[in-house]
Amino acid sequence: MTSSRIDTVALVGNPNCGKTALFNALTGGRQKVANYAGVTVERKEGIATLPSGRRLRILDLPGTYSLRARSPDEAITRDAVLGRLADEPAPDVIVCVADATNLGLVLRLALELKTTGLPMVFVLNMIDIAERQGIDIDVEALSRELGAPVTATVATRKRGLETLLELAASQAEGMRASPPSGWREPSATEVRAAHRQARELMRAAVRPPSRPDTLTGRLDSVLLHPVGGVAILLGLLFLMFQAVFTWAAPAQDLIEAGFGALGVGAAAVLPDGWMTGLVVDGLIAGVGSVLVFLPQILILFLFILLLEDSGYMARAAFLMDRIMGGAGLHGRAFIPLLSSFACAVPGIMSTRVIDSRKDRLTTILTAPLMTCSARIPVYTLIISALIPNRTVGGVLSLQGLVMFSLYAAGILSALLVAFLIRKVFWRGGSELFMMQLPDYKRPEPGNVLRNLAQKAWAFISRAGRIILPLMVLVWALSSWPAPPEGAQGPAIAYSAAGRLGHWLEPIFAPIGFSWEMVVALIPGMAAREVAVAALGAIYAVGGEEGALAGILSRQWTLASGLAFLAWYVFAPQCIATLAVVRRETGGWLWPAVMFAYMLGLAYAAAFLVFQASRALGLA
Repeated sequence: MTSSRIDTVALVGNPNCGKTALFNALTGGRQKVANYAGVTVERKEGIATLPSGRRLRILDLPGTYSLRARSPDEAITRDAVLGRLADEPAPDVIVCVADATNLGLVLRLALELKTTGLPMVFVLNMIDIAERQGIDIDVEALSRELGAPVTATVATRKRGLETLLELAASQAEGMRASPPSGWREPSATEVRAAHRQARELMRAAVRPPSRPDTLTGRLDSVLLHPVGGVAILLGLLFLMFQAVFTWAAPAQDLIEAGFGALGVGAAAVLPDGWMTGLVVDGLIAGVGSVLVFLPQILILFLFILLLEDSGYMARAAFLMDRIMGGAGLHGRAFIPLLSSFACAVPGIMSTRVIDSRKDRLTTILTAPLMTCSARIPVYTLIISALIPNRTVGGVLSLQGLVMFSLYAAGILSALLVAFLIRKVFWRGGSELFMMQLPDYKRPEPGNVLRNLAQKAWAFISRAGRIILPLMVLVWALSSWPAPPEGAQGPAIAYSAAGRLGHWLEPIFAPIGFSWEMVVALIPGMAAREVAVAALGAIYAVGGEEGALAGILSRQWTLASGLAFLAWYVFAPQCIATLAVVRRETGGWLWPAVMFAYMLGLAYAAAFLVFQASRALGLA
């Protein structure tokens, strides 16, 4: 007979210790993600089941170096451990997760956790790497000094998980947790004393590696070189953007052909009338024009996941620290800005790791300038339609070079905006940047594929949740009202969308936007990639046939296309981003500032590009 009680186990550890990999290994697919009540910090929880049938509730708390919280993420971890969060009692057991190859900082955290009085298990994660390096850890000494059982795991290979769960369950049975109401934040003097105690424990219980990881040292001597390392990082980024175009082409052709055949088949079986227009011109043309870019987005995420899992991403942050510091950005801003290449929403949320509110606000205001994955459909559509598919120097793709320049424009503009913010809104230097560099590791194919599948599903589900309803709306606005009898010109010009586009067209004429382009910007406020789907639906309703890229090559000038790209480098075309900025900053002031400055930059950039292109004869 098993107990019906479900104890809560909180995973606590430094960043880059493998805590989330351990959480995934323990809980598998039995996970849910939400926000803590009243805040936007993400809470991950799942259920782990022991062989006996007993279940444990596992919480994955944000990474922290100390209970002396200096950032919103660290404050959430502290408050979760102490039972201070609304609707979240103190955990029954703390599992302190340590990188077995680098125990220096986590031992101080473990000593702080000990002062809470909560039951604890200390986990030596990635023990296989420590064993390979010949690191000798005196488990008994650690257990004695910490007053907690010590065990070892290899999360990526699911080694030691059963023992860990049994120890956590045993600790919960032996010592019922009570909210540590008497705990107080240690003073600076006490923290220094804890740091000295952690160093002494490190010397007493951990023998230096007999086979040190010389590969990491050799690689870092090259990859962290102030000149050569930056050149390698830029080369990797350039390779990534080249791959987005060249590797994805065959899969894109298959998807495009599949949706084309689906549209022909639907038109053949559906009766003539509005239903055929809705399905073929609205849903299939609209959604298909976005999903065709799924291979490119997956290639981008594949590069990012490989860089993260290998340990290189932390090095990239150090390489960029000097450049970012010169622009007034905190070194820790690199990770949020890099996350914004996927999506600005999690990028902005991850600014909680930055201690200073001013540094955090600067990063929040510049994060949307990073080229998120939602821009990829817009960029690749315009580039494939208007930029010749030829090589430069016989090796480099011209289309890839244009894509790289768009990413570079976003990065450089973010640095410039950050510099101006620090000069105009507030002065003073950023705090020093400290980050623990993990050893290089071989990415686990299973983890990479699992994460890649999650990204693919997120993109597909976004198409279902956001794009499908909007395409129905765009199709309806593009089809009704019907033109009056005897009217001249395409029917779509008389529709609600056509009239709205023509009414707004004079405002956008100086930047070369046609009424179709203007109409596509409106649903594109919900999500940037919806603009592509909207264009597909608008031209399909208007009677244009063929792939959307081919239609644009006939309808748009190069000057207009380049202006459209310039607009999307800067435009605040995402309601979700503005909403998360409001939640993170506690009001509408900073979202309004962001919307205004980005809209101004977008119009100015598009105007300069369009007028310069016309002057060069590219109209």
